Amino acid sequence: MRVLGIDPGLTRCGVGVVDVRPDRKAALVEVTVIRTPADMPLEQRLLAVGTGIDALLDAHRPDVVAIERVFAQHNLRTVMGVAQVSGVALHAAARRGLRVALHTPSEVKAAITGYGSADKKQVQAMVARILGLAEAPKPADAADALAIAICHAWRGAPAADGGAADAGTQAAQTPAQAAWLAAERSARTSAVPRRLAR
Repeated sequence: MRVLGIDPGLTRCGVGVVDVRPDRKAALVEVTVIRTPADMPLEQRLLAVGTGIDALLDAHRPDVVAIERVFAQHNLRTVMGVAQVSGVALHAAARRGLRVALHTPSEVKAAITGYGSADKKQVQAMVARILGLAEAPKPADAADALAIAICHAWRGAPAADGGAADAGTQAAQTPAQAAWLAAERSARTSAVPRRLAR
């Protein structure tokens, strides 16, 4: 599965592309940050970000686009910029008939580190480890985009447990992958009683 992940932002929009095998091993394809200056007119900033995303979509032809979901912030200007860039990315993906997935920051952190409240340094360190990099890509927006892409691929990939998985696949899991799979199994088993109780 090839996933293009986007960490939306007006000043810095992180974009990362990863290939993820069925055993959940991930490989870096490309990572970059699309930048626009704060003094540029808004419509021109959105055009620049959109043009950059278009170029990456056409160059790498991902199977799916994963975008960080907009969440409430105290800084209204920041959240508006994130929402506007998310809209540009959604439009670019839809125009190509690509599937789109939205993931919250806590979902991404849980998938990458096994802990939904992990800090940025922990996420960046795990991204580097998962992709076999000497260090995490910088700035943080680049590593975040890769984390979003990996999160989606791991959540969408077949679970590497149970009868379908062989011993080699299970042994290849990182601690974060094992924690994520355990959380998925727990959520599945606890969902039935909650529904029955209603």
